[in-house]
Amino acid sequence: MASNLPDYVASAQPVPLANRLPWYKSTAQSYAGIMLWFVFWQSVPASGAPGPAGILAHGLGTALLGVVVAALICHFASYLAPAMMGMKTGLPLAVVGTSTYGVQGGFLMPGFFMGVLQFGWLAVNAYFASELLAGFFLKNATNTPLHMTIGVIWAVTAAFIGLKGIHYVARVATYLPLIPLIILLILAGRVFSGVGEFDPAVLLAGSSVATPSSFELMLFAIANIVGFFATAGAAGADVASSNRDRRDVQLGGLFGVAGSTILTGCLALVIVAGTYGAGLAGAGAGIDPTKLMDVIVGEQVTKVFWLLLAVAAFPSACFSSLIAANSFKNTLPRVNPFISCGIGTAASVALVLSGAAGDAAKMFGIIGASFGPICGAMAADYLLAKCQWPGPRAGFNPAGWLSWAVGFYVGAIGMINATVQAPEFAEKFPQIANYVSKVAIQVYCPPVAAIVVGFVLYYILAKAGLLTRTLEMPQTAKAEA
Repeated sequence: MASNLPDYVASAQPVPLANRLPWYKSTAQSYAGIMLWFVFWQSVPASGAPGPAGILAHGLGTALLGVVVAALICHFASYLAPAMMGMKTGLPLAVVGTSTYGVQGGFLMPGFFMGVLQFGWLAVNAYFASELLAGFFLKNATNTPLHMTIGVIWAVTAAFIGLKGIHYVARVATYLPLIPLIILLILAGRVFSGVGEFDPAVLLAGSSVATPSSFELMLFAIANIVGFFATAGAAGADVASSNRDRRDVQLGGLFGVAGSTILTGCLALVIVAGTYGAGLAGAGAGIDPTKLMDVIVGEQVTKVFWLLLAVAAFPSACFSSLIAANSFKNTLPRVNPFISCGIGTAASVALVLSGAAGDAAKMFGIIGASFGPICGAMAADYLLAKCQWPGPRAGFNPAGWLSWAVGFYVGAIGMINATVQAPEFAEKFPQIANYVSKVAIQVYCPPVAAIVVGFVLYYILAKAGLLTRTLEMPQTAKAEA
């Protein structure tokens, strides 16, 4: 009976069909705003690969293929199942996730946990965007009072818009994502003639770092992109709950997720390759597209571009705030959302002011490890229910939590390995350090491995009967009628 449901599930109301939006007014815009965020696409050429050439060490073709494969994984393996369940029920991730993790477990994950992490994303966005804005006025603006002041205003404003809902976020995201797209196209157009002359040897000159194989470079690209997208994939339930039908979900993902990722990632690679192929930069100039703007368009235009990129980052900040607000509204329905989200925003501000938000790489790794297995398990749950939402399950669903624990370990193995290889730990626990190191070497693409482990293990455990009973939820029938 519905009385067995906790408040955050029992009080959840599906988005009315009359309030649903087409894909090009909601899903595609929201996701495009994320994938056009400069912090994402400027990371693609490097993608954490060793050496000065990043994923371009074996040429442009290998790198482009890695981006395309990663984009398709983001759409089909991370976004699609949560989005379909969100659309079919009209319910948010915090409630949809209760079929995978149980009504008690779902409160913590993905519900409340999603909200907490999104305020971390908001802090990262506010830190880097305000750094560019402050850089327009000051030469060395990082961590200056101006930088911090803009960061605080940025975080508070984005949180307020996110609290207002998807309609307001979509309005913000309608035109601003066009700015980084135009900038990327201008930069690519200026150096496109040099693409055919690109030779990775220019970047590799003088480097003593062993170059990974082409396949390994593709895996670095995939790991970087899929890890970045992990929470946004699970959040497909929230975003697509405002979609009208299956077609909206598919097209919103194909254009907003896969299409935007391919476009921005490939343009970033073309800009780097073209810059070096045209002889505009020499060894040591780096492979960050935003740092190469000086040699492509000049210092003054670069400052204007940086200012515009900072402004265009605002939709992704609003998107993070939207998902956080939805998570807190649904897991804490009796708490005024201005209070719960206000506390989260205060935490974001604290991360900005402390400078901790500037360590984006660590944030990407933690999020990829945390939400990869969630996306995989939710996909298995959806398929086992014959492409429907199974409904909330009682307590803590063992299949969900066991699959997440193993998936998280696999996804976080790189970070775990870095910790256990520290001299103090390795000296005290050499056997553990040895074991973790061997596992880390064998897991080539942790974010994708986490998704696969979450999917396979949930499927096996569910078939073995490790599922708690399904609870009745009358609102579901109304939403799907």
